[in-house]
Amino acid sequence: MGAVKYLLDTHTLLWAIRGNPKLSDNAKNLIGSGSAQKHISAVSAYEIMYKRRIGKLYGFEDVAENYFNMLQAFGATELPISAQHAHLAGKLEWAHRDPFDRLLAAQAATDNLTLITNDPAFQGLSWITILW
Repeated sequence: MGAVKYLLDTHTLLWAIRGNPKLSDNAKNLIGSGSAQKHISAVSAYEIMYKRRIGKLYGFEDVAENYFNMLQAFGATELPISAQHAHLAGKLEWAHRDPFDRLLAAQAATDNLTLITNDPAFQGLSWITILW
């Protein structure tokens, strides 16, 4: 069995960068581990830039403007969005309508990634593994 690979939800990434106390000890320890295979979705890049543009992401201007350097310094691998991810996100039998979350869930399911999130929208999904 291979190592567990992790996908960080956008809020998890932002909280980890800022050392936000809302980040669980479990998530903090895992994210800080040099051996954890951390992935950041292209969805997060889009969400960060979009929310900044519409004025909903205060205090993270530096993250938005230096996203690629931050990603490298964070020790994470970029996870592109594939047609397979988009296809699954669109057909998921899940009432949740947030396109960012739907793509993250599809990526976690397709690529067998554990999603690190505190978002209650993901609770109860049996087809992905959640860690918090």
